[in-house]
Amino acid sequence: MRIVFAGGGTGGHLYPGLAIANAVRALDPGVALYFIGAERGIEREILPSSGFNYLLLDLHPLYRSRPWENWRTLAGLARAYGAIGREFAREMPALVVGTGGYASGAALGYAGTRGIPIALQEQNGEPGITTRFFAPQARAVFLGVPEAAQRLRVQDPSVLRDTGNPITPPPEPRPDRGAARHAWGFPERDGLVLLAFGGSQGARGMNEAMAAWIARGLPPFVHIIWGTGRAAFDRYAHLARPGLAVRAYLSPIADAYAAADLAFTRAGALTLAELCAWGIPSVLVPLPTAAADHQTANARALERAGGAVMLPERELTVDRLDAVMRGLLSDGARLRALADGARARARPHAAHEIAQQVLTIAREASAT
Repeated sequence: MRIVFAGGGTGGHLYPGLAIANAVRALDPGVALYFIGAERGIEREILPSSGFNYLLLDLHPLYRSRPWENWRTLAGLARAYGAIGREFAREMPALVVGTGGYASGAALGYAGTRGIPIALQEQNGEPGITTRFFAPQARAVFLGVPEAAQRLRVQDPSVLRDTGNPITPPPEPRPDRGAARHAWGFPERDGLVLLAFGGSQGARGMNEAMAAWIARGLPPFVHIIWGTGRAAFDRYAHLARPGLAVRAYLSPIADAYAAADLAFTRAGALTLAELCAWGIPSVLVPLPTAAADHQTANARALERAGGAVMLPERELTVDRLDAVMRGLLSDGARLRALADGARARARPHAAHEIAQQVLTIAREASAT
């Protein structure tokens, strides 16, 4: 039996597929697992070392500002259909699981024309165009955020399944917080640890606000782990000192989560799933240019659930950041309430749960 995972372009679309696929492999090592991605996506760097066989397609985006160039999009899609057809002819999948992105749309579209069952995993509270288009045909839509169900049209509501986003769960037992702090060079018990990061490439507005806040003078009880992003590290590395750890990229990030009392981050779906799994309250600055403003929808959902505070980037001044951080870090009861709200949304074993359901759907399809 073969299951194909299709998606990528960004880590937010690729890593959920990898998490589910690894969970499927753990449950049933005999299943053949295969990935379809795009040559221009992050998958070209990640899939070669993933341990899975894969196909990368020469796909182009929609050129909304230069519509005369959309012939490239159509030509790439035609080539992609041919490549997918040849691969599926070699071994027909029992199920295609789409996780978003152009490659996902191509594979799901081909599967739909051949009667191959499909399933979807939607990471965000504002579903992407691929999920919205294919949801009516899907055997299951695994929702990372339950609010997404309100924005999807399906023939049978039972297709929409609130599973949470697939992530690597925190280890059990949890790392000792004092030991984690010590590993970062912080006191094991005194003070609070703020974890700040904006992704692998960083977030300019967040970095500038952090630098200005540091220059103004941090509260004496605050220790900081700051992931600037690789592109911005050289600009801020000189600010490192005892109590302020500056890193280009936080990997493995579990070491930082284990030490953190509060996070200052973007509002990507997988980041929020990890924060909830670790029970870390957060101040969220949604990426204003995210497609369909989906990070704002993610942040609002977690804020309404009592697990975070949203701070729009247009309001991100050093004065506002100082007021929000001092207010939270000096209010233990508020931090505990936010942590409880985050934990209430946690679905640390989502990958395992989704994998079980994927296997069930695939086996049922294979039996017919």
